Order: sequence, then C-alpha cells, then structure tokens
Amino acid sequence: MAENVESVDARTTEILQAVTRHINCLSENNRATKKRALESIRRETLGKKPALDPEILQRVFDSLLKPLLKCFADSVERCRELAIDAVSEFLDAVPMPEGSLPYLMPTVVQRLGNQEIVETSEELRLSLVSLLVKLSELTKKKIAPYLDDLVKILQRTIVDPFPDVRRESCKCTSLVARSIPEHFHMQSESLITPLLHCISHQHAKVRTQCTLTIGDVLQYGSHKPMDKVISHLAQRLFDQSPQVRVAVTDVVGGWLLDFVDRYSFHHKLIPLLLTSQTDELPDIQQRAFKLWDDIGDKYAKENEEELKDQMDFGKYVKLPPGETKRPNLGCRTLIFRNLSKILPGLLHDLTDWTTSNRIMSAKLLRMLLLNAEDHTTQHMEKLLSGMYKACGDEEKEVVTQILQSAELVGFFVDPAIYWKLMSPTVQLAQSPGVLMTLAALIRGSTQEGFHPQLQSVCDVLVDPEVCRGEQHSYQIHLVSCIEAIMGTSKEQCSEVSLSLLMVLVTVLALERDDALKNKTRDVIESLAQVQGMESSSALYRQHSRQMLDLLKGNYEQWTNFSVERPIFDTLLTESGVLVIELLDDIFPVLQANLKTDKDPELRLKFFSLLSRLVMKAGESPEAKARFGDFSLVVVREMVIPNCVWHGGRTASAIRTTGISCLWALLQSGLLTAEQVSSVMDDLQTQLTSLLEDDSRSTRLITCRVFRKILALCGATFDPDRLHTMYMELLKRMDDSSDEIRVAVAKTFQTFFQCFPADYDRVLYRAHLETLYRGLLVHMDDPDPNIQQAVLDILKQAAPLHPKLLQEEVETVRHKHRSFLLCDELLQHIKTLTE
Repeated sequence: MAENVESVDARTTEILQAVTRHINCLSENNRATKKRALESIRRETLGKKPALDPEILQRVFDSLLKPLLKCFADSVERCRELAIDAVSEFLDAVPMPEGSLPYLMPTVVQRLGNQEIVETSEELRLSLVSLLVKLSELTKKKIAPYLDDLVKILQRTIVDPFPDVRRESCKCTSLVARSIPEHFHMQSESLITPLLHCISHQHAKVRTQCTLTIGDVLQYGSHKPMDKVISHLAQRLFDQSPQVRVAVTDVVGGWLLDFVDRYSFHHKLIPLLLTSQTDELPDIQQRAFKLWDDIGDKYAKENEEELKDQMDFGKYVKLPPGETKRPNLGCRTLIFRNLSKILPGLLHDLTDWTTSNRIMSAKLLRMLLLNAEDHTTQHMEKLLSGMYKACGDEEKEVVTQILQSAELVGFFVDPAIYWKLMSPTVQLAQSPGVLMTLAALIRGSTQEGFHPQLQSVCDVLVDPEVCRGEQHSYQIHLVSCIEAIMGTSKEQCSEVSLSLLMVLVTVLALERDDALKNKTRDVIESLAQVQGMESSSALYRQHSRQMLDLLKGNYEQWTNFSVERPIFDTLLTESGVLVIELLDDIFPVLQANLKTDKDPELRLKFFSLLSRLVMKAGESPEAKARFGDFSLVVVREMVIPNCVWHGGRTASAIRTTGISCLWALLQSGLLTAEQVSSVMDDLQTQLTSLLEDDSRSTRLITCRVFRKILALCGATFDPDRLHTMYMELLKRMDDSSDEIRVAVAKTFQTFFQCFPADYDRVLYRAHLETLYRGLLVHMDDPDPNIQQAVLDILKQAAPLHPKLLQEEVETVRHKHRSFLLCDELLQHIKTLTE
C-alpha cells in the first residue's frame, strides 16, 4: 500500500514537473505562447496515452486549477476557450470534482454574475454555463454552499442575449432545484422574474426549456410565485410551437399530481390542463387526457374515505352524444368542488377583447361541463347569462363551442330547472343569444326529460311579445328553437302543433329574407311529416281556423303598422286554396279593413291580398262556387267605394288596385251576369269616372273591365246603357296612350256584339250617326294599327245600319289621307246590302 502511495506521488511529481514550464508561460504577454502552453498542459495531462490514473489526475488538477482559472479572464478569447475546455474535461475525469468549487465558483461569478456582462463572447458564456451544468450534475448536493453564487449567475444568464445561454441556464436551474430542494426554496423566488422574462423569447426551444424550468423552480422551491406564474403559462397555451404547449401540459399536469400545495391551486391549474384537452393536435389532447385521468385517480385515492360511497354505489350515467368515455370520479369531484371558483373568471374571459382568448375560453367551458355533469345545476344562473352574451360573438368558432356547451347543459340538467330560469328572459329580452341558447339546450335534452316542459315552452314562444320580434337574426333563431323542439319531441309535437305553426307563420310574415322564408316553409313541411301528415296543406287545414280566431280579436282596429295584418296576409297566402273554406271567417276582416275611412296604405295591402285570394279561387270549380256567394259583396262594399276619386298618389294607387281586383274577379269567372247587372248602375258610374283617371294603368284596366262586362252580359243590356257607354269609350279613342286606344278598340268589338236583335235603328239613328262619325275620324289615325283596328270595328258595326254607315263613309272619304280603307269598308257594306 505504501509503495502504491509512493508511486502515485512520484507520478504526480513527474507530471507536474513536465507542465511547470507551461504553467509559467501562462503569465507571458505573448498570446501564441499562452495558447501553446494551454495546449501542452492538456496534452501532458488529459491527453496522455495511456490515460492517467484518476487519483493522479485529481492531484494534478488541484495544482493546475488556479493557473487555469486565471486564464478565464485572459484577454485572448482563444486562451479563455482552451482554459474553460480544459477545466471541463478535468471535471469529467477526476473522482472529486467538488474540490474545485471553492475556486471555480467565484471565478465564474466574476465572469457571468456582474450587473454588466464581463465575458463578451457568446460562445464562451455558453461554455461557462455548460460548465455549471456539468458541476451541478457531478456534485449534486455538495453544490449547496454555493447556491448564492449560482443564483447570482443564473439571474443574469437566464436573460442573456444569446438564446443558447438562456436555454442552458434554464437547464442548470432545473438541475440545482432538483439536487438541493431543501436549500433551493430559500432562493427560488429571485429566479422567477428572469424566467418569466425569458418565457416569451422568440425561440421556441428557449420557451420550451424555460417552461419546464419554471415547473421545477416552483415544484422544488417556494410556492408563493404561483399566482404570478399561472397567467404566463396560460399565454403559452396559445403558443404556435407544439413543443411549448406540450411543456405547459406536462408542467401543469406534474403540479396537479405532485405539487405539495396543489389543493390550494386546483382552481387555477385545472383550467390550464383542460385547455390542453382542446388543443388542435391530437397528441397533446391525448397527453392531457392521460394526465387528467391520473390526477383524478390520485385524488380519489387520497380522498378514498370521503368518496367511498360514490365509488361503491355510484349511479350509472348515460354519456352525451359523441362521447365515448366518462371522466373518472376523481376528475368529476375535482371539477364539482372547484367549479364555483373557475366559472366566474371563465365567463368573464368569454367577453375578452382578443379573439383567441374567447375561443380558448369557449372550448374550456365545454370540457368543464363535461366533467361537471349534473353538478352544473347550481351554477345555471351565471352560466346562462354568460352563454347569452357569448352567443352574440362575431367569431363563429366561439358561438359553435358555446352552443355545444349548451347542448351538454341540456343533456345533464333537468329541463324544468333551466326553463324556469330562462322563461322570464325569453319573454322580456327578444335577444337572439337567448334563443340560440334555448335551442341548443333543447337539442341536448332527452325526449322524456323535455316533454313536461313542452307545452310551457311553446306557450312562451307563441306569445306575441316573443314571436313577433322583427330582427333578422332573432327570427333565424326562433326558427332554430322550433327545429330543436321538433328534433327532441318528435311525434309529441302534435300536442303543440298549433303553437309551432303559429310561430312559423309569424316568421314568414315578418321576415324579408327569401332564404329564411324558404327554410321556414321547409320546417313547416317537416312539422306536418313528423305528425304523419302528407304535406303542409293538411297542417294548414287542421289549424287555419284556430289561427284566424287568434288573429281576429281586434281586426277592426288594425292599422298599417299592426303586426296582425302581415300575419293574416301570410296565413291566407300560404294556406292556398284551402282558404276558400274559411271565407265566413275571412270576409268580416276584409270588409272592415277595406272601408274608405281606413288608412290608405292598409287598404292597398288588403286589396293585394284580396286579388290573390280571387286568383286562387278561380283555380278549381269548388272554390269558384264557394267564392261566388261573396263576389257581389266584394264589388258592392269593397271595390266601388274605393274607386271614388280622391286626390293624391296613394288614393290613385288604391283606385288602381281596386279596379285590378274587379278585373281579377271577372278573369276568374267569379261574377255572373246577373250579379254584374244588379250593381251595374253604381258600377258604371265609377267605371266611367275611372276612364278619366290620371293613372294610365287605371284607365287601361278599366277598358279591359268594360270589355269583360260587355262579353259577360251580352245582349242583356238595354240600349240606353249601351248609348251611355259608347260616349265614354269614344273619348278614350283620343287617349294619350296608344295601348289604351287599342284596348278601347277591342272593347268596341265586344260592344257591337251586345246590341239586341230588335234594336230600333230608326229611333236611335242619331246615336248611330254619332258613333259612326266618331269611329271614322280614327280610321284616318296616323297609326296604321289604330286604322286597322277601327276598320275591323266598323265592319262589325255595319250590320246595325249599313245605309247610314255608307253615307257617313262617302261623306268623309275625300278627307282621309288614303281612300283605301274607306273603299274597303264601302265594299264590305255593299256585300251586306246585296
């Protein structure tokens, strides 16, 4: 043994003698000399072949350490680099590296621990921090006395301008925290500020390592900075780098599993881990779910006595649609006990000004509710209020997530509870967000659970104060509520079919968007089908009379702004020909609202509705027969009074609409000759007045009405009435509109077919003279079409008194621009007299 010690001493002395000159050279000013000396020292010690015994190397290192450490401050960068590398290699090779700590730590502090950076080279700062990492790994707990120096260094290097130095410093911090937690906790808080500054560095690798280091610093150090740290970790959940998000997930999961004071921070840490369960990458989601399961299991074991009954006798719970696994008991209990602390802040974040925060909060809400299950019930008031606001978010993703959350609430919470809270809001708010939330809750509910509230919900929705909101988005979600009710209740919708149809018809009446109208009609069709009906016609047949009764309550007081009017209009229009069966109910409303003392705008709309009803009635023989009984009432009480002249554009429009309605009656064949004859005195007076109307459309339609009446009544008119008519018709041959003149010409063709066979042409010669002369004037019209039309009329009129017409033609022939038409007419008369 003594010989071995002597051998080691001798070998050590030999090595030291070999490097003594090189050590002396380290004091020279020549950089090349110092560089060669450092290289030689390494070659004579670490580079020896075969390698020196570790004990010998330890003794040599102890002698070389101080000279090498002096080189750490050398002015030549290459010399500093060689010295640092040599010390690093010695630390790997010697059996007791901790011996270097009293000399090495002060030196490194001098290079890295000052306020200003002493070591100007980035690479050498990295080498020095790597040296500290190596020391920490090799010396473990023995580095404890130098913790102050380490912290002083790390406070500077964690925020070093060189990213690699930052990352290596974070790694060193983690090693120290894990090695000497009993000492580290006293100094750990001083490292939090630089770490939080570093966590937002532009390099993802730095952010990742910094996040992991923060996890270690709090895990093995003081717990006080937790509140300050959590907000920064939450921001890293938005990080574009998956590695950073994985690091946050692991750190938070580790804290929830092993943090000494984790129970105090459950409500702050759980949201971070659940947020990772909604990450865009499946791998991160799975990692978070696995951690959450482990956390729940551990919590359940730690509280086994308290949760024993639920473990042994827990009730079976059906999973929501789309879910395959129920969170374990520990997870559910953790959420139940912390939801009251988590929810207020989360709901506040749903209105955050940044879109990413709102989306993340909406996703987190769904994960919380999935774990909370029916324990959500006691938080419903706050939850619903937050959902109402979030449903109005301009970001579609936020709204989608909130609606999914609402469906979960509908699945887990008794509809009686959420409807009791929502009912007053639905009635008072007229808010699209409220209806969106309600629709989602109903979609999530089960058929048997929702059925007891079905009637109550429909009673509220059909309330005029609720279903008559005119905002487009409000109407969209009102239809969504009906769809949700139909989807959940299915065949049970027959119990509230009237209310549902009334709401849908109201939407059709008030909505202007064609796309929503078409969708609403599709929903009405679906409502019929869900009740086993062939089409919506059967649905209208079942409920139209009841709906009319609901609308008619105050029809005599309707104005142009009354909401009931467009609903009444839409109901009759959508019901189609079925409305004819309800004429007894409809006509009192039409009569009351087409009185001349009613608002002109209102009358215009009712005339438009009446015209559509008339056209529908003409589509089938049964409808014609039924409407025929009311036709005379339409003419006498609605058309004629509204055709009386009044000044103004609106009054003119009413006259046009009124005469159009009469034209529709005649076109549809709903007026008989007897009915027309019975009101002809009053009717002719108004028609004559309308032929002079300022409106071209009114004059044109009146001409057509005259022609239709003449065709309908034929020879039943007495000569005096015909004489009165032709005088007015002749005036229209001078109308400013050629279209009207052509229409009058066609009317005259029908007019001459109405003269009775026993017409006394001698007695009425003067009338015939006036008629022939008036028409002959227009046979010389500049317009060839008018000339030809008048020629055809006179040919048709010739049989009444051929000789008289011949005389009149011969009298004016020489005055006409062309004799051709006169000669053609004379030739036609000649064929009649031969």
